[in-house]
Amino acid sequence: MGSPATCTQSLVNITSRKIIRPSSPTPHHQRTLNLSLLDQIFPPTLYPAIIYFYSSDHFPSNDVSESLQTSLSKALVQFYPLAGRLNGPASVDCNDEGAYFLEAQVNCQLLDLLKLPEHSLLNNLIPEFDPQTAHSALGSAVLLVQMSRFNCGGIALAVSLSHKIADGTSYQIFVRAWADIHRDHEYESQLMVPRFNGASLLPAKDSFVNNLGLPKWLPEYQGLTTRRFVFDVTKIANLKAKIGGTNVQLVSAIILKSARAASYQSKPETSSSTAVLSQMVSFRRSMGSVVVENAMGNWFWPVQVVFKPNEMELHELVANMRRDITVFYNEKAGKFKGEEGFLVMSELFRERGELYRNTKGCISTYKATSLCKLPVYEVDFGWGKPIWVTGQSNQKNVFALFDTKRGDGIEAWVTLDEEEMAIFETDEELLSFASLNPSASVNHHSRM
Repeated sequence: MGSPATCTQSLVNITSRKIIRPSSPTPHHQRTLNLSLLDQIFPPTLYPAIIYFYSSDHFPSNDVSESLQTSLSKALVQFYPLAGRLNGPASVDCNDEGAYFLEAQVNCQLLDLLKLPEHSLLNNLIPEFDPQTAHSALGSAVLLVQMSRFNCGGIALAVSLSHKIADGTSYQIFVRAWADIHRDHEYESQLMVPRFNGASLLPAKDSFVNNLGLPKWLPEYQGLTTRRFVFDVTKIANLKAKIGGTNVQLVSAIILKSARAASYQSKPETSSSTAVLSQMVSFRRSMGSVVVENAMGNWFWPVQVVFKPNEMELHELVANMRRDITVFYNEKAGKFKGEEGFLVMSELFRERGELYRNTKGCISTYKATSLCKLPVYEVDFGWGKPIWVTGQSNQKNVFALFDTKRGDGIEAWVTLDEEEMAIFETDEELLSFASLNPSASVNHHSRM
């Protein structure tokens, strides 16, 4: 078995690129999907890919790639917009042009990757990082998949969905349905039909996004470094007993405090800036029966938590998060429908615009996204449950949180300016709660 250092991005080779269409055509009356106002406000980017790793223990002798393509084709009959193409900011042309399906060979052992997960390698397991696919798919395609096979026979399955049509819960609805169909081909007839009815609850408005008066925000990708940290929930529990908050809020606060300190040290002029943490908050349950269990689309809001320059202590950061999220749930979360939903969104955007104007743009912005508590480790294609599930953070000041497989920790991918990361990753308080890129292998003995 090779050393972990040999498992690098140069060893990932795309071997096949295909288009997978639904196994039966989409009816004419379903050929156009109108999106909701919530969907409309998102740019035509992809929801950060999630990568599912499976060991070679339970793979059948038949071609896994072929069976995945067949089951995906069946799944796309019910999830027909995923085989379509975006048509402007608020609709999908459900034309059955198909989902992108890539195959790759990774010339190392899966265990090598798990021992030392490298951000650059993981990026090359994600379909949109293939230049040829990116050129033809980004901005229009709704679904991209990449199956990467390791020398040991283990695989990584990365799924990328357009953020125009899916939040984290929608993503899991699709992936679990696909896995169920693959595991039991008769399951297709028992599948709970996904609901693409967001536009009927909160219709898009053509002029909405252009009339908000907000500064245009473009993601930064250059000069950045991404690191993986795993937080110990027993240490988080001790902190929770002292200052309250959820595990996600506490981990977010620790990361934010250390990131702000690194920014101040690297760029002293930022020490007088207001910090804003954009926390992704799902309000599906607050909407009651109008947003059903199998509803696709975006049913969350980025709550803007504001911190004054002198608010740096963990208890202050957590208190602000709890306060602003509580206010959102109490006053707005159940109102994202009809004209009331339009007014709520307009008010939220006005508040954001006032913040930028009042601070004269002197703001440091951070974004936290969490898949904690979602059943990502339940995705079983018939080969057993994944041995590791992870994602990526590739934009500046973004951190993505996942539960560990055993539920004894929270994995965080953090992306910062290179100079700031050099300071951040040595922060003593951060490292008192988290380990820097430990092995992702959970005592798994196999042919990985």
